[in-house]
Amino acid sequence: MKAPRVVETQVRVRFEECQPGGEIRASTFLRYAQDAAWVHSDAAGFDRAWYRDRGLSWLVRCLTLEIVGPSLAGETLTVSTEVVAMRRVLARRHGEIRDAVGDVVAVVETDWLMTGAGLSPVRIPADFDVAFPPVPSSFEPARVSLPATPPDAHRRRFHVRRAEVDPMAHVNNASYVDYLEESLAEAGALTALSARPRRYVLEYQQAAEPGAALVAATWPDGEGWAYRLTDDAGVDLLRARFTPRADVHVP
Repeated sequence: MKAPRVVETQVRVRFEECQPGGEIRASTFLRYAQDAAWVHSDAAGFDRAWYRDRGLSWLVRCLTLEIVGPSLAGETLTVSTEVVAMRRVLARRHGEIRDAVGDVVAVVETDWLMTGAGLSPVRIPADFDVAFPPVPSSFEPARVSLPATPPDAHRRRFHVRRAEVDPMAHVNNASYVDYLEESLAEAGALTALSARPRRYVLEYQQAAEPGAALVAATWPDGEGWAYRLTDDAGVDLLRARFTPRADVHVP
């Protein structure tokens, strides 16, 4: 089955998807992008049963979210997604969320990692080269480089809640943005969470499991904020950067 290069879906913004002040929470854009990716995969013949039968799954390795416009409860948004590159075990997706008049509200770029048994990286099956339009076979995976956590960083200790765990039995990638924003608000960056444009870059190291005890460290760094999430043994689970008033590229 040959998939279209770009797939579009429409969503109506729900009241509970919005933050104080009325605009969409940042994590909601990631959930929209994730759902659109599944619609595209289904259209190519790779539905959930296909993955289950082969013991394969995708995990987010790194993502960049840029929020550039307003979006409120009750509005209808168009979410587009396309595969823009594939290399060995990674595939990059580009997504855009637009309002009713076609203006860009948010842009999401995600590096997905193909995994097999035990969530170990495996090569993307050749079937994907047939099903999707040709894309570049090489790209530089996104990374988040952080210095050592300073002693005066704001620290937040908490446990993974059941509501944050997805069907793969670990914290969904979008929930980590909620974690990041909770820490930023506590650390004194609450007003920055409504700034536009603003950029979030997250690199996922390991999955947080149900009930896990987590430690988040947040500190000002350069033009924005740095964030490190670890388990209670100090192992990195996530590295992230948040930049309010970022100089972002709008398609």
